[in-house]
Amino acid sequence: MRFLAFASCLALPFLAAACTADDLPDEERTVAPILTSAQAQDEFTYARPLEARVTHVALDLDLDFEGKRVEGTATLDVDAADDATEIVLDSNGLVIGGITDGNGNELDYEIGEADPDNAEKGEPITVQLGEMTGPALQQIVINYASGPEAEALQWLEPEQTAGGEYPFVFSQGQAILNRTWIPTQDSPGIRQTWEARITAPKPLNVVMSGISRGDPEDVGENRRAFEFTMENSVPPYLIAIAAGNIEFAELGPRSGVWAEPEVLEEAAAELVDTEAMIDAAEEIYGEYRWGRYDMIVLPPAFPYGGMENPVMTFLTPTFIAGDRSNTGLVAHELAHSWSGNLVTYSSWRDGWLNEGVTSYFESRISEAVFGEQRANQEYALSYNSLVEAIEEEGADNPNTAMRTPDGISPFDTIGPAIYDKGTVFLRTMETIIGRERFDEFMRGWFDRHAFQPATSEMFLAELREYVVDGDEALEEELMLDEWVYGTGLPENAVVPDAEAFAEVDSAAEAYAAGGTLPATEAWTGWTGAEQQRFLQELPEELSADELAALNEQLALSDSGNNEVLFLWLEAALRNEYQPAVAQAEEFLAEVGRNKFVAPLFTALWETGSWGQPIATRIYNKTRGGYHSYTRGNVDQIVGYEG
Repeated sequence: MRFLAFASCLALPFLAAACTADDLPDEERTVAPILTSAQAQDEFTYARPLEARVTHVALDLDLDFEGKRVEGTATLDVDAADDATEIVLDSNGLVIGGITDGNGNELDYEIGEADPDNAEKGEPITVQLGEMTGPALQQIVINYASGPEAEALQWLEPEQTAGGEYPFVFSQGQAILNRTWIPTQDSPGIRQTWEARITAPKPLNVVMSGISRGDPEDVGENRRAFEFTMENSVPPYLIAIAAGNIEFAELGPRSGVWAEPEVLEEAAAELVDTEAMIDAAEEIYGEYRWGRYDMIVLPPAFPYGGMENPVMTFLTPTFIAGDRSNTGLVAHELAHSWSGNLVTYSSWRDGWLNEGVTSYFESRISEAVFGEQRANQEYALSYNSLVEAIEEEGADNPNTAMRTPDGISPFDTIGPAIYDKGTVFLRTMETIIGRERFDEFMRGWFDRHAFQPATSEMFLAELREYVVDGDEALEEELMLDEWVYGTGLPENAVVPDAEAFAEVDSAAEAYAAGGTLPATEAWTGWTGAEQQRFLQELPEELSADELAALNEQLALSDSGNNEVLFLWLEAALRNEYQPAVAQAEEFLAEVGRNKFVAPLFTALWETGSWGQPIATRIYNKTRGGYHSYTRGNVDQIVGYEG
């Protein structure tokens, strides 16, 4: 790895791996460096990793569905400086029963107060390491349970699942929620290996974002134990778990999908291109380094489209359309196996380094597997999303910067600035530099920083070192600093191919000008992206008659594509179209994906006296079924106070 003067990494003696021979395959685990530049600092952790850091987490936990908690122990391998007397961990509501060293000796600890200006950080756990030296200092064992409202864990009643017979639980750790169920240093810049032994009641299966160690073991009392390991160091937010009545279907030699039996067949059919996507990704940016690429299709309450947990991508069932038109989501989560999981931002302010790079890589995978037209259409949608967001926020708004500037929370930066602006930035770099040369640089970036943290300044410095190489004209043409640190859209941005949606845009113009609708045959022949483009181009204001005609001609309310159905419902609700309310209520009761839920409640709420009573009535019924992330967003929209 190349160490840059302004982004130095400390590789001090006390940062060497601390583990026992029994825990290792054939060699010591690799310990990732801690970055020390200003950009690398994470204000959302209490940890002081240069004094003492966690390198490995071993969980031994029971899933308690009745109590809606996990309980057991976490054994942490610790590397401490010679003069370190304590280690500081992150917690948010954890119930600590006691802490010992690796030899069973009790250690003093204190649970501090939450930061009044940043309550989401939770509270620090400061553990006194004592005066012992040697192996006793290498491990601490924490006996604990998650709190009753652990935000990372969503416990579902049987009726919230497809089968309706068994309960379900899943975790969502990103951004800083894993500290609600795992006591560790919860920061993306403090990478850790991990292992786990999890017990669950029969007949539930457990999956995690690690490699399974084999078949489950019967441990009595109608419970089974499942074991997992992750020998590659990862940011802690990528430790994930799910358990329920799930079964497995193989997709290829290194890929497969878990889902409830009622969903498994259609999920497997939708994911048939997965192995081809892995091959395409490897062809572009090198070896897939995680062994397996499996997925789990979760119940609809999952708040995101997907979560890139290593070796076990979590997916919403709303991507299933029956025609594989929404599998760009899978390409995106797969791409994270390089950008985000392999090389991870050290600070949440560099969100684009994960999501923007991944969104660009996603388009390259789509191009290789599905063709240039689909990739160009997806780029056009991304570009337009960015332009619309900048117009709404204002070109000088700091929320439109790719790297979140000081003074605002990185969790408040608008999504298009992280995802879409990153995509447009890298497409622009590729166009100016040339694809072959740019790909060589990106492969080198992933190789040089594999399983390590990174920052924006490191990325730009290496672009200048390996690509610009003193070429002042190229430096000026690329506008690197303006892209990463500036607001709005730089003038050198590559615009989408005008032909990508030529037919659809013509149809949208015809409808806006005279109400001419596409023929049913043309509509059904369009791709999902083309249908979405047409609906996004609809006039903001539509009459009840116009909406009725749209639905009758295009059968929008019958669409099996949730992206299309959502756009129809959003247009209907913002125009106070009463016939769509029943379907919207049914949709909001079944789907917890924030991308759909929050905008639909917004559409209702912004109509005022017509939609607000409807929104309140629906939310009172559905709130309990949403993940804490979705609830938090909708609470603000509707002014929910509990």
